[in-house]
Amino acid sequence: MDFIQIAASAIFLASIILVITGWIDSVLAALLGILVMVYCGVMTEVDAFKFVDWNVIAILLSIWIISGYFGKSGVPDFLSALILKMSKGNVAIFVTFIGMLAGFVSMLIDNVVVVLMFAPVIFHACRRFKFPAFAPVLFVGLCANFMGTAMLLGDLPPQMLHSVAGIEFSGFLWFMGRPSSFFILFISYVITCAFFYLVFSKKYKGMKMDVASMEEHPLDHIKDKPFAIVSCGVFVLTIIAMALRPVFGYHLGFIAMWGALALILIFEVFKSRFVLEIPNVEQVLGELDWRAIFFYVSLFALVGGLEHAGVIKCISDLLTPIIQKSLVLGSSLLYWVTAPIVGIVEHDAYILTMLYVIRDLGKENIVNPWPLYWMLLWAGTLGSNLTIAGAPALFVAKNLGEKEDQRKVGVKEFLSMSVPYVLISLIFAYIPAMLIWVIPFSK
Repeated sequence: MDFIQIAASAIFLASIILVITGWIDSVLAALLGILVMVYCGVMTEVDAFKFVDWNVIAILLSIWIISGYFGKSGVPDFLSALILKMSKGNVAIFVTFIGMLAGFVSMLIDNVVVVLMFAPVIFHACRRFKFPAFAPVLFVGLCANFMGTAMLLGDLPPQMLHSVAGIEFSGFLWFMGRPSSFFILFISYVITCAFFYLVFSKKYKGMKMDVASMEEHPLDHIKDKPFAIVSCGVFVLTIIAMALRPVFGYHLGFIAMWGALALILIFEVFKSRFVLEIPNVEQVLGELDWRAIFFYVSLFALVGGLEHAGVIKCISDLLTPIIQKSLVLGSSLLYWVTAPIVGIVEHDAYILTMLYVIRDLGKENIVNPWPLYWMLLWAGTLGSNLTIAGAPALFVAKNLGEKEDQRKVGVKEFLSMSVPYVLISLIFAYIPAMLIWVIPFSK
């Protein structure tokens, strides 16, 4: 490696270490990494700007805006209250199914937003029926982080895959003549949730919730039905339009932005027609997680600097002999090495870096890159559920649970849920992944 490659690697690793340790703010650490790369000649400031995939940033911003309105519609509360009624007072059923619902919603909405949506409903049940909130809300966090990669919209890794490899919305359902992300993760998800239902059945044995005494109807949570219809309607239409992107020919970010703008315009122009107090544009933009946006922008620039310096190519060259020798061995190694790494480091940075590595392997016609893309994405998502360092959704869930129960949760208690959740989900995603995506391409 030459000086530029060593400098790029050192700066990138230093930035990620600062992000992981939290010695300084994560956004500041990433931005400093970019400035130092520019100063050291790894890339120019123009290069840094060009390395950012602004299409992905537009998707994130737009879906967050639409999700904000969806969260205010009362629909998540309605669904949660419906599950509470359907559980017939069985705490294990309620906790398991509220977690499962959070996972499915996270296929379309950012997982942190999903945790913030469902936590108040859990807390309401916990306060009313007197049981601790930490385990249920952490389970929601684990589930929300799980299914984000099942579809294109729910999390950053699938959007990065779209950026690097050009896969479309429908490709997460069926790709190259075989089931892809949704079906593989769904199999593992159902098995994992079934295991935790058994855990919760034992944990809450003998505990019943008197749901019959609840006076409110689930529909009572939807305070403004026209608002809910418009919010959900535009959300669904935006998703359909994004799924049909090849027909329209526009970028996904452009389509998502039109959905967000349409929703804002409808509520601005017809504000007086709704019972609910509609937030103005400034409030909508103020509620966005701008720190996360700046972090993701910086992430693209940092990884772009690595590629520009030739570091990605070096890593690709190191992996080439293993992949050439055996796709089964290479895919398995990638999967089981990725899982623990993303449990303790910022998984988006790792996944984006490795996506570029795999893309280079594919460009050289060494191997079909798609089995490796999927193994990286699935292990990167599931493994990040190990600790709060790997998944922001778990950090939010842990803080909310501790605050609600008014106690500090120890590492042992946290890992007692996260470790079995991660192991079960990894094992039961690995088996169908190998059978459907790796072994057929290794022949």
